[in-house]
Amino acid sequence: MSALVVVGSGIAGLVVAIEASRTHEVTLITKAELGESNTRYAQGGIAAAMFAEDSVASHVADTLAAGAGLNRRAAVEVLCAEGPARIRDLIRLGVEFDGEGGVLAHGLEAAHGFPRILHAGGDATGSAVERALVDAVRGTASTLLEDTFVSDLLVEGGRVAGVHVVLRSGERRTLRADAVVLASGGAGQLYSHTTNPRVTTGDGVAAAYRAGAELADLEFFQFHPTSMDAPGNFLVSEAVRGEGAVLRAEDGHRFMLDAHPDAELAPRDVVARAIARQMELQGGRGVLLDATGLGSEFFAQRFPSISAACRRNGVDPGTEPIRVTPAAHYWMGGVSTDDRGRTTLPGLYAVGEAACTGVHGANRLASNSLLESVVYAWRAVEALQGSAAAAGADSGAAIASAWSGGAAPWAGGADRAIPEREGRFGSLRGRAETRPFSRDALQQLMWDAVGVHRDGSRLADALEQFAAWAEGRSSGTGRTIGSSTSGSRAEPDAFRVLEDDNLLLLARLATTAALARRESRGAHFRSDFPETDDAFGHHLVARSDRRVLETL
Repeated sequence: MSALVVVGSGIAGLVVAIEASRTHEVTLITKAELGESNTRYAQGGIAAAMFAEDSVASHVADTLAAGAGLNRRAAVEVLCAEGPARIRDLIRLGVEFDGEGGVLAHGLEAAHGFPRILHAGGDATGSAVERALVDAVRGTASTLLEDTFVSDLLVEGGRVAGVHVVLRSGERRTLRADAVVLASGGAGQLYSHTTNPRVTTGDGVAAAYRAGAELADLEFFQFHPTSMDAPGNFLVSEAVRGEGAVLRAEDGHRFMLDAHPDAELAPRDVVARAIARQMELQGGRGVLLDATGLGSEFFAQRFPSISAACRRNGVDPGTEPIRVTPAAHYWMGGVSTDDRGRTTLPGLYAVGEAACTGVHGANRLASNSLLESVVYAWRAVEALQGSAAAAGADSGAAIASAWSGGAAPWAGGADRAIPEREGRFGSLRGRAETRPFSRDALQQLMWDAVGVHRDGSRLADALEQFAAWAEGRSSGTGRTIGSSTSGSRAEPDAFRVLEDDNLLLLARLATTAALARRESRGAHFRSDFPETDDAFGHHLVARSDRRVLETL
């Protein structure tokens, strides 16, 4: 049996480990405890066109509309066509979706043309999915390594041959494998306001870049419109608005009626920008999500997790509005893959939020993320079962072929390297105030300069600050080693330093891409280029062994 390393224990990594364990010797690695991932905190549900009034074509159309012209249509069609079968597979693996009498309940969310969103445990879908899959993976022969940090990929002869890891004790080891699957999630911790848990520091994406794999769409970070305007930014699901809640300014005006024909059910990027504009008008204070029309009893039954979070913050959503603000939620960018999870680096696969399949384009449709994770995890396993040693042998050519004919082709000159003048990481020009590095400072700078609203001047200044921090850390003067005091588990200094290095690298890459995209599209809004420009109807890609971005 071939040896397979899976990095990450969210829905994508768990599905790969469970299914691949039938034909491979699987080692599943997670830097925290098994089950601590973005999946665990997902509320909104999973979208699938599996009900009589709906169709795959409608789901495809909704996904393309949200993606603002950058979706890869072939990938979207795979997602929507295979989604129903993958839902049935999740049920087989123990996920109990809400329903009655054998009929699955399904609701409506923003930018969906039909009710097609499945939930489990009301607003605890991710937790229910994670719990079932953790139980399932424990029943396989997979080796499970918790508290183990994958610091880098082992590359030999131009292909990935394993991973370098750091243990909680600080000990370093190398694990060899015939193939590696990155399912390590996104990088919400780039921002001071995020719905993502502490573990989302983009470690797999950063490691893939350092190893020479291609990344794409890094400028597109989705900001969820409605997180609680309170410490922790607890997510208030789209489903609340789907049930009829509305957004109001402090004076009671329902401002989304002025912003989009679909009002509160407009795409996430539209709602997030409208909220941000309204917050500017009212001194930075969050807007009001009014769910009082739903009633306290219904709200508590339909949204138990949100209801509990509201009560912890002294709010009864059945009788008073919830103050909300946008927060970083999901990264559309990641490691470039084809329709089987293969990256440009032989032997390396990527699935879930760590991957960029082209499904989401410039803006993800609500409740498509868990679906993408499970659909493409299954497809990666199918490729691996063909032969782990051979499946990635020509992965670069496979990706070029996969991306060449869609709405946003990869090859043939349609995709352009980030221009050297704008794509460089930047020398210090003296405009940015140099200040000591800290994660808090990086997160605040990303929020201010690379957040919901962006402009060229702030992006350029942010790059200068990132360059100064990177120079200080490479010389050793900018590294302040100290344990995190948040959470119930002690965090080793080595993990913290590695995470900070990854966040700084990804901040520079994302900001460079945002500066290079001189237009507004989907989740990327430039106030100095507020219109969509057809000249930018392509993907910006980054690879460390090319002059797409100058080396650090």
